Amino acid sequence: MQNRLERIVFGTDSRAGRLFDVLLLWTILLSAALVLLESVHEVHVRYGRWLLAAEWTVTILFTIEYAVRVWVSRDRRRYVLGFYGLVDLLAALPTYLSLFVPGTQALSIIRAIRLTRVFRILRLTTYTREASHLLLALYASRHRIIVFSFAVLALVTVFGTVMYLVEGPAHGFTSIPRSIYWAIVTLTTVGYGDIAPRTAFGQALASAIMILGYAIIAIPTGIVSAEIARQERHRRVLSCPTCGAVEVPETSRFCPQCGAPLEAA
Repeated sequence: MQNRLERIVFGTDSRAGRLFDVLLLWTILLSAALVLLESVHEVHVRYGRWLLAAEWTVTILFTIEYAVRVWVSRDRRRYVLGFYGLVDLLAALPTYLSLFVPGTQALSIIRAIRLTRVFRILRLTTYTREASHLLLALYASRHRIIVFSFAVLALVTVFGTVMYLVEGPAHGFTSIPRSIYWAIVTLTTVGYGDIAPRTAFGQALASAIMILGYAIIAIPTGIVSAEIARQERHRRVLSCPTCGAVEVPETSRFCPQCGAPLEAA
């Protein structure tokens, strides 16, 4: 029974497994819809009890599902501490947490992350492969992005302090932290407008920060794009005799999807 449940819960190569995954996806969508409807005051007042009953029903189902996944998993530690294991656990916790902290059931929207299983269920390996390439590019660029982030933090601190000295509390810049907040909003070209400079020098400085913001926003994109381009130069297409052609690192000797030996295309 344990082996059969494992094939149904974790696999997609059987009719029962595909049916289970499809039902799971619909249940996740229903759960997300319940959270959204719960936040609408008119709906909550009229159908609050029904929504609560449905939420607890979904939570109990997710709890049972998680327990079954842990039980049938061959490597329980790997599943529990893995990405999907943690997401599956967090999918059930908010409703229980709401018993002690009212309002936290809204965190149940995290269940929407579980919809990423649709790529595996529908065998959309191209999308998952491209997503992994993007994540690898972000990870490889982390040091440059961190340095860039600290540089931006230093800039907004300087700009905010200068603006605090120029404008002062009379124009809404009541403290350096509040002025730094203004600098961040201006540099990122968000422009809430809750604080605005009034003096000529302050407006000139704000204009310079806005123009600088357009140049700064493009830098992280360029960093990641350059890393993606570098990775593309080191990739090749290999032919898998079992599941078809896939793009894998040049050093790979086996298919990352099915483990079969790869032959150069």
